[in-house]
Amino acid sequence: MTALLGAAALGVLALAPAARAADKISIIVGGMEKQIYLPPVLCERLGYFKEQGLDVELINSRAGVEAENELLAGAVQGVVGFYDHTVDLQAKGKSITTIVQLSQAPGEVEMLSAKADGVKTPADFKGKTLGVTGLGSSTDFLTQYIATRAGLKPGEFTLLPVGAGNTFIAAMKQDQIQAGMTTEPTVGQLLKTGAASIFVDLRTPESTKAALGGDYPAASFYVQSAWLDGHKEEAQKLANALVKTLHWIHDHSADEIADQMPKDYYVGDKALYVKGLADGKAMFTADGKMPADGPATVLKVLSSFSRNVQGKKIDLSKTYTDSFVDAAK
Repeated sequence: MTALLGAAALGVLALAPAARAADKISIIVGGMEKQIYLPPVLCERLGYFKEQGLDVELINSRAGVEAENELLAGAVQGVVGFYDHTVDLQAKGKSITTIVQLSQAPGEVEMLSAKADGVKTPADFKGKTLGVTGLGSSTDFLTQYIATRAGLKPGEFTLLPVGAGNTFIAAMKQDQIQAGMTTEPTVGQLLKTGAASIFVDLRTPESTKAALGGDYPAASFYVQSAWLDGHKEEAQKLANALVKTLHWIHDHSADEIADQMPKDYYVGDKALYVKGLADGKAMFTADGKMPADGPATVLKVLSSFSRNVQGKKIDLSKTYTDSFVDAAK
């Protein structure tokens, strides 16, 4: 990362167009094996980044909040993480811009442990420990909203960062958490073993609207606004590649998409991976555009509990732009 930071500081990416094509653009992803963040991995495997003359390095991260920290430190040029971080960071005086909206629903599921007795509604989370990928992550934001919307106050429930995959599953089986928010393929693994059941489903636009009151733009590709101002050519090429990938996802089946992914992402059960993808494929946008009411829904969710956002004047128009996806070839 230090070398990357040094390169960014030296302005390597601001060289002439002929040299720029060979420069590396580092993008950190908040969990590359998660199906919600499938598009950048698929884009790389389909060769669409290279088709644009880009040398893209994808870096894995355990949670979106870690990815945003690397971006703010200047160690990477972009992040694939949840759009809500752009709103949260603007409230903290940072300017981040989403240039491709990858999904219109979180693709997350609040799972309820088979060991959790007496939990019928989110109001019953009182006194419970709820798992999130990391504190300050989007799973943290959404979990707090679901709990506070049910009438609970901060302090009446506990949030525990447990990551995803095996660490999440272990925390639930060991009763460290009674419920928790995670994504595929972890959801499918928990359902298969009977260790947990679906409590709140945010995998489709329809179920998301029912739970959150509107479209919730989630997985997105965002960059620092200052970087974007000086690197619009690179930004356009990145948008071209990612939008082409979204069209490919829209036009192909879950089986066909799974065939393109690394086999270790199946976690030993390809059929389960495909089922999870089929159940949640509708979360992805077809064109990379921001849903019209999406930013307002995100602001409403964050404003309901976040002291960072409450009372702050947020200019949503500065948190995203559709200009690059509109111009995508």
